[in-house]
Amino acid sequence: MLDILIAEGAAGEGVTDVVGALHGTYPTLVSNDVLFDLTELTAELDEKYNIADAFVELGKMGTADYQYYVPWMQATFVMAANVEALPYLPEGADINALTWEQLAQWGANLAEATGENKVGLPVGGLFHRFMQGYMFPSFTGGMVTEFRSEAAVAMMEYLRDDLWTVVNAESINYEFMNEPLLSGEVWVAFDHVARLGPAFLAQANGETDKEFVAFPAPAGPAGRGYMAVVVGLGIPFTSPNPDGAEALIDFMLSPETQGAILRELNFFPVVDGVDMDDLPENVAMIASAVNTQSSSEDGIVALLPIGLGDRGGEINQIFRNVFVRVVQNGEDIAEVLDTEGTALNDILSATGARCWAPDPVSEGACVVK
Repeated sequence: MLDILIAEGAAGEGVTDVVGALHGTYPTLVSNDVLFDLTELTAELDEKYNIADAFVELGKMGTADYQYYVPWMQATFVMAANVEALPYLPEGADINALTWEQLAQWGANLAEATGENKVGLPVGGLFHRFMQGYMFPSFTGGMVTEFRSEAAVAMMEYLRDDLWTVVNAESINYEFMNEPLLSGEVWVAFDHVARLGPAFLAQANGETDKEFVAFPAPAGPAGRGYMAVVVGLGIPFTSPNPDGAEALIDFMLSPETQGAILRELNFFPVVDGVDMDDLPENVAMIASAVNTQSSSEDGIVALLPIGLGDRGGEINQIFRNVFVRVVQNGEDIAEVLDTEGTALNDILSATGARCWAPDPVSEGACVVK
């Protein structure tokens, strides 16, 4: 998509009217100067639908008065559990305010009671988001700058010595956690809301005898890290039908469309007026967990990596490498964080990517301390 849009911009003509992309994709489009300023359109739609201010600000991409995209939808990752697991929660634990230590203890309780490791993680799926948006922020308060800090060492010790010892060994193969939840292999799981959705849908449709609950991700010493996945709609300069593009964006932001997206895809609204009282049970359960997570007093919001262009996959691999080298291969934690941190710095320096939340925005390229 990036190559097509950049090529159309260079040619001065194209066939693309609207681009829908993750927030982290837009810096490449910004640096190649291919997008209209949608400030006027955003103001009109904001007056019409009341778009969340924080997401409008994200669409400015750090500028004061240039709107590169109109917010479209948002998603995140949460936890889910089979109700059979609830009696084994640690004494005094609140499922809506768990700590990572309590999650490990919960897993240990389940293993002792069932003889099996009943906690599951999508190591074969979006596990890099688990590391980027949940583990690092919860333990270090950042994602990049504190990558090789003492707090990061403590985080990896916890992951290796506590949590992973109670995680189902098949987790290295899990891509979508709805499947092991429905099979009963796993009783407690972490994943993207859209990937947990089918388990809750099967419950609502009576297609399984299992019953699930959704709840926020746990908190660590620094707070409750969680990832906000924001998607926006932009219009290229070369759009052959910009009026039609604006009409489509208007349609996508209408409460009716936003409600349909929520019901069908578990991506959440960015506007007011969406009927949240008439949601299907399966969607409402996840929505409740998302709302509890996003409103938590100790919340630390993390964004997807930003400004890396086609090197974003390399950043994701670095976070996966840390897990594989330390937890699976048993390598020295400090040494792994140091070498992978150097590789991370090299990519950041080469791309010039500035720091993104939860790290403070930097003037130049983000730097691992």
